[in-house]
Amino acid sequence: MIAARILDPDSKLATTRWWSTTTLPDILGVNDADEDDLYDAMDWLLQRQSHIEKKLAARHLTEGGMALYDLSSSYFEGTTCPLAALGHNRDGKKGKLQVNYGLLTDDRGRPVSVSVFKGNTGDPKTLMPQVRKVKDDFGIKTVVLVGDRGMISQKQIDEIKGVDGLDWITALKTDAIRKLADDQGPLQLGLFDERNLFEFTHPDFPGERLVACRNPELRKLRAYKRKSLLEATSLELTKVRAMVGRGKLAGKDKIGVRVGKVIDKYKVAKHFVLNIKDHHFDFHIDTEKVAAEAALDGIYVLRTSLAEERISTEDIVRNYKNLSQVERAFRSMKTMDLKVRPIHHRLENRVRAHIFLCMLAYYVEWHMREAWRPVLFCDEDQARKKTRDPVAPATRSKTALEKVHSKTLADGSTVHSFQTLLKQLSTIVRNRCRVPTDGPNAPIFDVVTTPTVEQQRAYGLLETIEV
Repeated sequence: MIAARILDPDSKLATTRWWSTTTLPDILGVNDADEDDLYDAMDWLLQRQSHIEKKLAARHLTEGGMALYDLSSSYFEGTTCPLAALGHNRDGKKGKLQVNYGLLTDDRGRPVSVSVFKGNTGDPKTLMPQVRKVKDDFGIKTVVLVGDRGMISQKQIDEIKGVDGLDWITALKTDAIRKLADDQGPLQLGLFDERNLFEFTHPDFPGERLVACRNPELRKLRAYKRKSLLEATSLELTKVRAMVGRGKLAGKDKIGVRVGKVIDKYKVAKHFVLNIKDHHFDFHIDTEKVAAEAALDGIYVLRTSLAEERISTEDIVRNYKNLSQVERAFRSMKTMDLKVRPIHHRLENRVRAHIFLCMLAYYVEWHMREAWRPVLFCDEDQARKKTRDPVAPATRSKTALEKVHSKTLADGSTVHSFQTLLKQLSTIVRNRCRVPTDGPNAPIFDVVTTPTVEQQRAYGLLETIEV
């Protein structure tokens, strides 16, 4: 089932039917397995999840090292699973019940553990179970937990401060940044004129190091997005104002409902001043609020409990940005490759087993991607991440750019995506042949197509994976 999620993810019934088109069941000795056998295997796997995760943690988490954690969700088909609930929707499926799951990885985004929660569980409530898992179940005495500002909030920091051997890296929320940037605050924007990051402290965050960063590309993006949203909202509100002026829309409540739909759609209500009466509606943009928000465009502030002798200012930023590796795992598990969703299982334990199965499949995929870096559209020079400017937008190496532009490697062979390389490997087939003689007892033998040079190289790279 792990291999199936990588090669052809589908329901368990569809997986058993897919087996008739591949030699995989024969190679693994599961030719006779049916759908019920797969469910039994899932139950068996779930019983061993804790043991497997301990093995993965022992292999990939180190004393004093980083552990990345984030939460995502996937929607359900159906309403009967006890884990299914309405919650913060991340899939764009309004009105769908969902389940939440938290992924714990090492600093390279390699998964070691997954925890499943009800669909209405907030991010912060899932943090302490991870702390207990790392400290108690995995037996790691000192660890640095890295999470985003929604995950490691002030309330959670107050809670984990008393845990021996636990440090953390996270980010401040916008309101806290705005307070630090006030006229007399330590976050003076003029300091960004000559550099893109600096470290400071503040009495509101005792014993912590704060790192302010400004990303010029993010600054441009947020300015463009705000401008677009303000223009779209103004256009719709202008239409409402015209309707009120023509007498087609009247009544303070009715006007308010129509205006509310517009404001809720574009999420920029804080930048508009509204004047609603029974037969009148007008609005204008609060330019002072817009300017105040724009001043902080592209600026984010990280916070950590780590002392200077343990980590540099630049490495604080680099390790926080490693959370993108967890986001990559979620993208792969949810959409691109492994397809956690939609979840068709009804029993709670089957849902937990399904998500754990997907995590293990991503673990295998992660190693495959790393081994195949030389032949994929990705950067081989991973060492650059440890030395490049941590705030500036990531840039590809010369070798990676050449692969993108030419679509070929130095030897002229084709550069692939992960999926196209899998498809190319799927052209290797095993033909069952019969000797052309009369009678039912004619000898039968198998012939496997000879792999191409590119296919041989792909298999050779997989053999470099340490097991």
